[in-house]
Amino acid sequence: MPLPRFVARLNRVGLNHLTRHIAPHLPGFGVVEHRGRRSGRLYRTPVNVFRAPGGYRIALTYGADAEWVRNVVAAGGAVIHTRGRRVAVGAPRLEHDERRRSMPDPVRQILGLLHVTDFLRLDEVDAP
Repeated sequence: MPLPRFVARLNRVGLNHLTRHIAPHLPGFGVVEHRGRRSGRLYRTPVNVFRAPGGYRIALTYGADAEWVRNVVAAGGAVIHTRGRRVAVGAPRLEHDERRRSMPDPVRQILGLLHVTDFLRLDEVDAP
């Protein structure tokens, strides 16, 4: 089971405001820029993001039904800010991986402690 929803709410009103500024520059972290499905509002959500062949994998620490995940899937893509780069991504697909095979070993262990088994896979695309 991913992290509880109340932790997500606490992060949204507190910690995310800080991490949103430093996450795009740290290894294993990034910010997903996406639009609300109904509001059309632009959001910037800090995430754990890792390079994968042809794109990126994001650990879904709050589960696959998090609002930002639903926004990215509905839109068919987003922009990821990671390692000082701005990358357009598309073709979002949810992956379930009990063993967290594509994650680096220390990350795999931490995600295991948190019971994170869902990931969002995104392909790098040419920016519009």
